[in-house]
Amino acid sequence: MDEIKGKVCVTGASGFLASWLIKRLLLSGYQVIGTVRDPGNEEKLGHLWNLEGANERLELVKADLMEIGSFDKAIFGCSGVFHTASPVIKPSSDPKTEILEPATEGTLNVLRSCKKNPNLKRVVLTSSSSTVRAREDFDSNVPLDESSWSSVQLCEKLEIWYVLSKTLAEKAAWEYCNKNGIDLITVLPAFVIGPSLPPQLCSTASDVLALFKGETEKFTWHGRMGYVHIDDVAACHIMVYEQENANGRYLCSSSVLDNDELVSILSARYPSLPIPKRFEQLDRPYYDFNTTKLKSLGLKFKSIENMFDDCVASLVEQGYLQI
Repeated sequence: MDEIKGKVCVTGASGFLASWLIKRLLLSGYQVIGTVRDPGNEEKLGHLWNLEGANERLELVKADLMEIGSFDKAIFGCSGVFHTASPVIKPSSDPKTEILEPATEGTLNVLRSCKKNPNLKRVVLTSSSSTVRAREDFDSNVPLDESSWSSVQLCEKLEIWYVLSKTLAEKAAWEYCNKNGIDLITVLPAFVIGPSLPPQLCSTASDVLALFKGETEKFTWHGRMGYVHIDDVAACHIMVYEQENANGRYLCSSSVLDNDELVSILSARYPSLPIPKRFEQLDRPYYDFNTTKLKSLGLKFKSIENMFDDCVASLVEQGYLQI
């Protein structure tokens, strides 16, 4: 690679999505500064150093979402910041302190460091499609788009803390960036499916593995869900960063399916796996996504079959699944 395309920062570099994003950024010719909690953890970070271009153009630095100023060094001098890191969401007796505050404060800590960087051109924040669909007042005949926001009151009532944390964090980001003149774009991925570069499976990949193993009790919370290939999500982040006319929020989803539809496709496609042929349907409102805004930038989504084929191949290769 003769010419470096630019210097960018990716927070939470060892994560499922961040790893794919770094892979694509390196292949595109970027110099990448990745933030991690422990740069010396070879077991957790080895897959990043195996990426093409990593030895020449990847640097991993220590940063903590809950520590003010800890992202200053990583972000300074970068023209772009991809904020993918988010606190690990676990069952909590005090969700406000343990889930909601870290999600919002972590995002604001990264943005405070961005504000100090005179070279910064744009910030791309990984939000979630869940920030548009937790509502009581939408018309199921009209696909949800980027103008929709999940109801804070409904999230609190149903105690869906992950959805609430992503909604509050994204709203706080927009408020801060509008106030401080930071060019922000948010990407709202659906449920992300595909090969895992880290050897340790994240909660998303573990959920999918449970479905393939017939452990359906671990998958019952899904109901109707949007699905998207992880490589499409990574490509989307770079696309909205590079295209000057990109702005605002971008829903990133290939297909929206009910549980029954999903397992029908998967059980027929992988007959040797104990995937149920039917699935108890949760009582969730019907919805679909309008992804015209992202498609207008040129993104063509991979199919549901493609994303699960790639996911299965990866789980088999890593020894989590036998076919």
